[in-house]
Amino acid sequence: MDTIEKLKVLSEDSQYDLACACGTRDDDRRKRGREGKWLYPVTLPQGGHSVLLKTLLSNACVNDCRYCPLRSESSVRRCTLQPEEVARVFMAYQRKENVFGLFLSSGVIKNADHTMDKINAVARLLRYKYQYRGYIHLKIIPGSSDAAIEDSLSLASAVSLNIETPGKRHFEALSAKKEFDKDIVRPLKLMGRLTDRGMRFSRVKCTTQFIVGASDEKDAEIIHYMDGLYNRLNFKRVYFSAYQKGLGTPDIPGERNFLTPPEDSFLREHRLYQTDFLMRKYGFNNNEIPLDKSGNLRLDRDPKQVWADTHPEFYPVRINKSDKEQLLRVPGLGPDTVSRILKVRREGRISGAEALGIKGKRLEKVKEYVVFE
Repeated sequence: MDTIEKLKVLSEDSQYDLACACGTRDDDRRKRGREGKWLYPVTLPQGGHSVLLKTLLSNACVNDCRYCPLRSESSVRRCTLQPEEVARVFMAYQRKENVFGLFLSSGVIKNADHTMDKINAVARLLRYKYQYRGYIHLKIIPGSSDAAIEDSLSLASAVSLNIETPGKRHFEALSAKKEFDKDIVRPLKLMGRLTDRGMRFSRVKCTTQFIVGASDEKDAEIIHYMDGLYNRLNFKRVYFSAYQKGLGTPDIPGERNFLTPPEDSFLREHRLYQTDFLMRKYGFNNNEIPLDKSGNLRLDRDPKQVWADTHPEFYPVRINKSDKEQLLRVPGLGPDTVSRILKVRREGRISGAEALGIKGKRLEKVKEYVVFE
């Protein structure tokens, strides 16, 4: 295959990794570039949106991840790009399409450090041969050495390593070759430590991803690990990918216990993203997230709404007196609206709902939980 043909195959196979900040709305989804489906949306630091060139370096893999369609024993069309091919095509595409940056991942070729050497070689070519100073997101391969990870951090704008499951028991149900503590937890801790405030690589953003539903984990377990990733390891984002039935081996829990109808799997993913926002943006701690008796989020209701309905003593919230944290607990009020309320309050009192800048069903919901004293 020539370079473009390989890119078509490898960029299509990269769709299962969401840790580059792909969107969830129709206008945020990936779109087709001139040579194939390998452009993904990203929110720019300064606001607005652009796209990332996203591809695998190789879809050859020695690992046995039972949820993954690219696992070693699966029958797929295999190919590998050389570092110079990726760098050359990215620079050509960057000039033509004004893409924001590169997201580069890979199957595991031979072993973790051999693969990291190839991935880092692409970034090194871009930084030093092509003098590219833009955004590069590199995937850290499970089991990578400390030296390989530090090399990636020295070259990248962002790095990610998929945690996959919340804990060793669930991890062992999905892989016999990888070890959770050695191959996942150790490098995650190193990434968090090296990118902490005041450290050499503090400018580098760390993200990770759970494969939701491949094992039989509870949402409570995922939320517990999310808390650690954010508050102890300094990670900037946690992503979730709903396991899709038929991609893995028949013996994994996700195949035996797959949610019916299938849309419920994506709804569960959506509820976890809502929970992520509550923890990152709304001031909720992990112990405040409402769960059912089985330890899972309710699929039929937004977790913020569930919390509000089970804490009637907290309401009504006073629009003109309550602080930011209290306002963020109101169903229908998000960070942008709360910022607007605080700004208007600095100039005078808010006498009615029309000053909130929201309308329709959302406004009616807000009125149930606030007073304009």
